[in-house]
Amino acid sequence: MSGTNGHPRTADIIILGAGVMGASIAFHLARRKAGKIIVIEKDHVGRGGSGRSSALVRMHYSYPHEVQLALVSLRMFENWQEVVGAPGDFRKTGFVRIVHPNEADRLKQNVAMQQQLGVNVKLIAREELCDLEPDWNVDDVELAAYEPDSGYGDGAGVANDFLTRARDLGATYLPRTQATSFVIKDGQIRSVTTEQGEIAAPVVIAAAGPWTRPLFQQAGYDLPIETEYHQVAILRNAPGMKGGGCACIDSVTATYFRSDGPDKFLIGDFYGKRGADPDNFPQRASDDGLEEIIERTCRRVPKLENAEVLRGVTGVYDMTPDCRPLLGEIPGVHGLYACAGFSGMGFKISPAIGLVMSELLMDGRGETVDITAFRPSRFAEGKPIKAEYEYVDD
Repeated sequence: MSGTNGHPRTADIIILGAGVMGASIAFHLARRKAGKIIVIEKDHVGRGGSGRSSALVRMHYSYPHEVQLALVSLRMFENWQEVVGAPGDFRKTGFVRIVHPNEADRLKQNVAMQQQLGVNVKLIAREELCDLEPDWNVDDVELAAYEPDSGYGDGAGVANDFLTRARDLGATYLPRTQATSFVIKDGQIRSVTTEQGEIAAPVVIAAAGPWTRPLFQQAGYDLPIETEYHQVAILRNAPGMKGGGCACIDSVTATYFRSDGPDKFLIGDFYGKRGADPDNFPQRASDDGLEEIIERTCRRVPKLENAEVLRGVTGVYDMTPDCRPLLGEIPGVHGLYACAGFSGMGFKISPAIGLVMSELLMDGRGETVDITAFRPSRFAEGKPIKAEYEYVDD
């Protein structure tokens, strides 16, 4: 049924947000013929956090369920053509995790756990890391974790591919359509109000990143999500630098970095400023901010001192108190689900998130990976996620 403006008025499932999460959920539900699916997006596909993502693909987490989600996702990235029918843009560069020297035992425990779950990862000593990445200064690194199968991808590309395939399978996509509120009656979601009118559906999944919390607040449910502003630098490799090297998360410098094609280098920061407005944040990175991140990364990659700064990328994370996502039904509101709070780490697990959210809706639980621990009510229950061998900056 359509309204006077041609917009549909009813659906079986409404998904809010057409980033990597919303598009992945739409794809997996459409693949299972879940009914009439409508994806509502305030802008265009992949134009929020997904298009600004540094898009690292790595398996290194301290919490086993996240490792499982990353591993399921890696298999999809590796077989993108078979999964979604598009060539994909996953670059297998390898990935290195460097932790604080006093956390070497935790690194060993986490690598052992990851290996048990099937991750291709090993511990490497300084000499091997030196051979692997001759441009890095690793004098302070006794031990690191190395994943040869990991690398990076393209956030906007993944969102587009998932959504394109979901639409091929019958999903409806409404771009430039702002969802303004939920209509809830007798403990059941009834519809979503948009600027183009109301769309009724018994199931609504909000995968709207930093825009998720305000929607739930007006419905009387306050999700513990805070926004955080981040800046990323893109550099042209300095003369003599090896191109296309490993991606890395480095606790010592509190930076992450990766190659960006054969001749460029991307650098990001662990921490950002809280309280950013996702509709009104600086679109241009500050020179001082980039300089500070580059300076820290130069301690690890000294040749970057002579690299040309090409541009900065800015974005807003949706952070939770334990830096892990909120996945599941909202207590007391049947049919209303949250899929948000990815705390800057969502891209690499987005293929699996779509799969387990589709299982939650269709089968009553995440079958491929158990996502019970990620339930939105965990903080109210006093049960935030805490890994056994968590790092200080996890």
